[in-house]
Order: sequence, then C-alpha cells, then structure tokens
Amino acid sequence: MANIPDDLLYTADHEYVKQTADPNIVVVGITDFAQGELGDIVYLDLPKTGARFDAHGVFGTVEAVKAVSELYAPLAGEVVEVNAQLDKEPALVNSDPYGAGWMIKVKPAGDWKSGLLDAKAYGKMLEK
Repeated sequence: MANIPDDLLYTADHEYVKQTADPNIVVVGITDFAQGELGDIVYLDLPKTGARFDAHGVFGTVEAVKAVSELYAPLAGEVVEVNAQLDKEPALVNSDPYGAGWMIKVKPAGDWKSGLLDAKAYGKMLEK
C-alpha cells in the first residue's frame, strides 16, 4: 500500500502539493505510488526558477530505469525554487518522495486548491 500523508493534496496524475510555512509557497513532487510504479529514478529534467506553468501543464520529466514520464503541474504558478540536490541524487525521489525528494517550490496563482484531491479521495482512486 502506498504512503498517502493526510496533510497533502494530490492530482490524478500522481503529483502532490504540500503547504509550507509561507502561505504563498507550496512544494510539489510525485507521490509514493508514482515513484513505486516508475522504479529506480535515474534523472530528472526540472524547470528553472522563474518558469511559469498553467495547471496540468508539463513542468518536466522523470527518467527511471523502466520509462520516461512527464511531470504535470498540479496548479498554476511560478517556480520559486528547484531542488538542486536531485541533480546529484535523483534516487531521493524513491527513498523520500515527501521529504528530501521534493521537486519544485511554487508561488501559486489564484485558487490553487481547486481540483486537487485530499488523501482519502486519492487513496480511493488508487484502489480502482
């Protein structure tokens, strides 16, 4: 069973959004379920600071031993920080997807919670 923290919001594409101490900044990454499906992650192509995305737009790619997959922005906003540690240690996404394996920090545009799933709804989606 995948780890689905209650304090996060999720997308049907298996990205998560975590609120930070700053109410104007959120953390985005892929879920434990997603990293498990991908297998060993060997490379990430993430955006530069200052990049802007619409909700559901592609913000990067993740390359695993099994496949290359696109990453979809769970919300519209501007990238304010990229996890540079993933350049050297992409496997952090496998070992700690909700902690050290985060991908980008975003300043959301507008009502960013709209359309995201809570932990219970995401868990039910995985059961199907």
